[in-house]
Amino acid sequence: MRIARFVVDAEPQYGLVEGEADAPLEELTVTALHGDPFFQGVQPTSRTHALEEVRLVAPIIPRSKVVGIGRNWAEHAAELGNEVPSRPMMFLKPNTSVVGPGEPVTLPSWSEEISYEAELAVVIGTICKDVPRERVDDVVFGYTVANDLTARDAQRGDGQWARAKGFDGACPLGPWIETGLKVADTEDLRITTHLDGELVQDGTTADMVFGVAELVSTVSEAFTLLPGDVILTGTPAGVGLVREGQRVECSVDAIGSLATVFRS
Repeated sequence: MRIARFVVDAEPQYGLVEGEADAPLEELTVTALHGDPFFQGVQPTSRTHALEEVRLVAPIIPRSKVVGIGRNWAEHAAELGNEVPSRPMMFLKPNTSVVGPGEPVTLPSWSEEISYEAELAVVIGTICKDVPRERVDDVVFGYTVANDLTARDAQRGDGQWARAKGFDGACPLGPWIETGLKVADTEDLRITTHLDGELVQDGTTADMVFGVAELVSTVSEAFTLLPGDVILTGTPAGVGLVREGQRVECSVDAIGSLATVFRS
């Protein structure tokens, strides 16, 4: 299933996206759900809309945290002059950094080096702590696409990554949450980024240093995870800078594509 959040008459609500997986957006529909599927399950109503007639927003606003994983592709670590960590390197992004598909991101005035990072994002479905790797499927609600925007100059200068990774708009998520994938399905997903139509990132999750099961398990050792929390799993090589007016489209196989435009 594909679970989205959309706005009709200024009211955000959850919906079930229906249609063929590879169909264009104009052929998809979204059926409104009763309440919050994280707590009430997926209960469709009789209200259905053409997807192109509603505005999609971020499929989840994490209730407590977004946990990012740094340097989880050897080639990406190398292109920035870094070593691969021996254990997952974690950082936090506030939920105020989350924006949805197609929403413009305002480039912060204090940075001249904002870069894109296409990533597979894991959405947690239940409260959990110290999750064994073999039980990770039990705690995952689904998967979505993320763009882990980073202010490289602040990342170098601050020491801590809070500002560099957590500014307003630094975490585009979408277009929806795919709930049909298992951990085993995430072991070889293609991840791409197009900058103004040009392919700039092209990798596969098979090249991640730490896979989804290990990441969720290790993150849950450090933090109690709550329904709606998001884990960003890292980005392949090919990161680069964006400027005002550009469009970045991040895609993950079996999930979808997430577009972001930039303004000053």
